[in-house]
Amino acid sequence: MASHANDTRQLVVWRFADGVRGHENQSDGLIAALAERTHVSVHTVSTLRNRRIGVLWRTLLGADYRTLPNPDLLVGTGQTTHLPMLAARHRRGGHVVVLMKPSFPMAWFDLLIVPAHDHLRTRPNLLTTRGSLNRMRPAAEKNHHEGLILIGGPDREHSWAPEELAAQIAALVEGQDDIQWSVASSRRTPADFLARLRQLGLTNLKTVAVEEVDADWLPARLAIAATVWVTEDSVSMLYEALSAGAATGLLSVPRRSASTSKRNLGGGLLADGLVTSFDAWRNGQALRPPSEPLDEAGRCADWVVQKWQGRAL
Repeated sequence: MASHANDTRQLVVWRFADGVRGHENQSDGLIAALAERTHVSVHTVSTLRNRRIGVLWRTLLGADYRTLPNPDLLVGTGQTTHLPMLAARHRRGGHVVVLMKPSFPMAWFDLLIVPAHDHLRTRPNLLTTRGSLNRMRPAAEKNHHEGLILIGGPDREHSWAPEELAAQIAALVEGQDDIQWSVASSRRTPADFLARLRQLGLTNLKTVAVEEVDADWLPARLAIAATVWVTEDSVSMLYEALSAGAATGLLSVPRRSASTSKRNLGGGLLADGLVTSFDAWRNGQALRPPSEPLDEAGRCADWVVQKWQGRAL
């Protein structure tokens, strides 16, 4: 990581936020990594997840950022940030950094940071990443007696088999009774699944509903947990666990089609030995942490700083 002790130029970043936790997590991850490399001044501009015309026009016409300093970078994730960022660049300057496959022609954006599984053609202003960015950093020390189990839910590529998933979790928890496990739901998790787990009566298993905790709970737990298991539909949480330096396992859920291979299994994480499947664990394979925590946010920040300092945007 480059020191910025001698930097005198401040990077002014406008962070466009659509209120979606997963999107803002990606933007926050990049901005936090930028702040580790150079002096950064961050200003948040709220956009809309919906399309209420009045508020959308307020953002497009600049009412929400009239008093802000002119930006160097305009950073956002989520389709509803794209048009406001382009409009803001037109009115106030700066360079647009979009953290996903954009909803407008790629040539309209200055820098694109896009997961490799979107299979975009190589171009000078594009950097592909392994998974989505996040703000995870490992703690100085891991707690080997604390484990996390992160549960997703049915989506376009995966269906739901609660009995089979509960059986996998029971086997993990009973097989590692020296670990205190917390199993956390997500917004996609069917409402009755945590109740099903509580009925197992496992003394070293605690259930945590997503609506019971704030946005900082999971990053704090991921930072210190030595072992994390994630359902295979939750690719973003797999990358967060790896970014936190955890030994990471993959819980299987049914796939709707045998052809849904782009996102499941974390884009090749199993093949590269970065995560361990439940079947492999059951057959004796130990979970191992990555040799170094995954730091895609840091790699992207290095790229952005290089482009900004070289004015190659």
